[in-house]
Amino acid sequence: MAASFAVMILASCGKDNTGAADDGDTTKINGHEYVDLGLSVKWATCNVGADSPEEYGDYFALGETEPKNEYTAENSVTYNKKQPDISGNPEYDAARANWGGTWRLPTESELRELVDGCDWEWTVRGGRNGYKVTGPNGNSIFFPASGYMDGTLLKDAEETGYYWTSSPNERETYAEMYTCRLLFYNDYVNVGWSDRYFGFSVRAVSE
Repeated sequence: MAASFAVMILASCGKDNTGAADDGDTTKINGHEYVDLGLSVKWATCNVGADSPEEYGDYFALGETEPKNEYTAENSVTYNKKQPDISGNPEYDAARANWGGTWRLPTESELRELVDGCDWEWTVRGGRNGYKVTGPNGNSIFFPASGYMDGTLLKDAEETGYYWTSSPNERETYAEMYTCRLLFYNDYVNVGWSDRYFGFSVRAVSE
């Protein structure tokens, strides 16, 4: 379902974590909590559409700001079309459109910083599988394995997580079809590319 061109190696902090609570203090932007991981941007504690870190939240096709009943290439707004980086554009950025303020989709470089600069530990929080991501300053957030939407079906929940960035693929033949995303499952974390029409989770960032 997805093309993958850049694989990141899993880094495990080796801690025994129950996922009962995030480490470090949380602060809000426009009513939504974030944690400072010691990176270039602040990362939200929850997915867009979720009320707690372990909830899946809503699923969005790339460049769309509302969830829908069916996710196909035919009803996608951006699939097979030239699409610039959409970070912070409320017409296409689900984080900015739904949360307002300075919230936005992360860029590819910000996602790579999260993957390269943090420890990733597969764990369980609130009965949900996912990753505890611990930043260089010791603070952490949780990404649930929320799966993805294909057509009308939610697939691979509790096994995988797919999260959009705002950055289009400018390196390959399929530049008008693919956008950069995070993919993970147990023992594997990857920054690569996927077709824009799938419904993925959104984790917002802010300066």
